[in-house]
Amino acid sequence: MRYARRYFCLAVLFLSSASMVFGSEAVTFPSEDGLLITADISAPYKNGEAPMVVLFHQAGASRGEYAEIAPWLNRLGYNCMAVDQRSGKYVSGIENETALRAAKENRPTGYIDALPDIRAALTYARRHYGKDGVIAWGSSYSAALVLKIAGDSPGLVDGALAFSPGEYFERAGKTATWVQASAENIKVPVFIASARSEADQWADILAAIKSGSKVAFVPVTDGRHGSRALWGKYPDSSAYRDAVKAFLEQYFPTGK
Repeated sequence: MRYARRYFCLAVLFLSSASMVFGSEAVTFPSEDGLLITADISAPYKNGEAPMVVLFHQAGASRGEYAEIAPWLNRLGYNCMAVDQRSGKYVSGIENETALRAAKENRPTGYIDALPDIRAALTYARRHYGKDGVIAWGSSYSAALVLKIAGDSPGLVDGALAFSPGEYFERAGKTATWVQASAENIKVPVFIASARSEADQWADILAAIKSGSKVAFVPVTDGRHGSRALWGKYPDSSAYRDAVKAFLEQYFPTGK
């Protein structure tokens, strides 16, 4: 019993130390239309010591999509902010608090309705953590919106990673090249990846990006849709992580 108690205390100490280094702090701030946005910030490095990676989830999900990805990015030397957009619901045991507020206030929650949330989150990150750069990271519909913002709002982001982007917005009245048209104006480093079967969905978007600092990754395996391709439970997640790490180290080195 004495040894069991000792090991329990050591485990608690280890978990407490890990939470201090890689733990997250929940924050709220207003979207462009006043809706409160919830985000989890895991920033073990002082402002100016590391870039801030702002993480946006896919459809039907929440900031919980990054529960294991954000700590991994912290270990690589990056600060992170995982954001709940109003278009989403639940993942990894974490409710989308922004979406709950939007529903309570009878606000629309389509994909494009999340655009002001993404811009507001990037602006918040730039204001509070942007001394060493702000990198936008999107998943599925938010990956497409991240690329659109990178093209339409020069200076808001210093780089972008997009997992399974596509022209998802025709049902919302946008053209079939709505994202592609904005991608033509991107000048920052860009990384795009997806499941192998999805590569055709973003080929034209990638081709439209004139920046010489663009990287595409398509796995030799089937892969996965969105950022969950990096979840450790998938056997090919290490290939995605290696590709992301190489991109970040090339364009946003931290010395870690």
